[in-house]
Amino acid sequence: MMKYYLPLIALFALVTNIPAFANTPTKPNADAKPIPGKIVEYKRIDDISLSLHIFNPKNHKADDSRPAIVFFHGGGWNGGSPHQFYNQSQYLADTGMVAISAEYRLGKKHNTTPKESVKDGKSAMRWVRSHAKELGINPDMIAAGGGSAGGQVAAATGTATSIEEAGEDTSISYRPQALVLFNPVFDNGPGGYGHGRVKDYWQQFSPLHNITKDTPATIGFFGDKDTTIKVKSALKYQQRMKEVGAHFELHIYKDQPHGFFNKAKYNETVLAMDKFLRDQGFIQ
Repeated sequence: MMKYYLPLIALFALVTNIPAFANTPTKPNADAKPIPGKIVEYKRIDDISLSLHIFNPKNHKADDSRPAIVFFHGGGWNGGSPHQFYNQSQYLADTGMVAISAEYRLGKKHNTTPKESVKDGKSAMRWVRSHAKELGINPDMIAAGGGSAGGQVAAATGTATSIEEAGEDTSISYRPQALVLFNPVFDNGPGGYGHGRVKDYWQQFSPLHNITKDTPATIGFFGDKDTTIKVKSALKYQQRMKEVGAHFELHIYKDQPHGFFNKAKYNETVLAMDKFLRDQGFIQ
């Protein structure tokens, strides 16, 4: 793993106006190929097993109480893989957080609808919180993150969307304390992304239409050339968050298409994510 040399960090901070982080042990690397420390099953539906891919900080112990984040990959609720957020997860593990990339049910693989994806997202958050002690995490400091449709899954856990798996222990909250979203699907209403697939339940599904004052502090990354998730949906979300008094930090990247955060602007988005999570107290 590459060392993060402080003079270079300081120079980068001056150029980008992002603070230098003296205790960040690695620098962002979009080409790294990290592997999770462990993979654990969190849910089984019939013959479908869903797992969490967990990245722990160095020398992590079960009796620690670390902040954590759960990522949900993109893929239009149809495809994709937890591998998408392996690099971001490893980066955050190197800062001291427990970072998790989650599997959830997908249309092509499991013949399910977007509704099941959201159910699994909430199940994953609830499972992590209920197993906080054995995972060595702080149950009151769990963020959710995701990209594209996975960003919708994450945002659904932080808004008042009412879709969730029946029979779970509702005394355990699935609500995150912060949201980190990369060109997320915000608007599933008429004219919004995927409306035709969720038209029978979009009011209970669309994050934009379920923002409340309890929606946690959120950072959102968008490309101004994204033709899949247009910036106007982010501006609507920003306005609604402002109306209810919730914190929303919007980053728009010039000339960037959908998925830009995976490679083209990986470093910039990771460092902005780092700063946001520091501001929210997740990274010391």
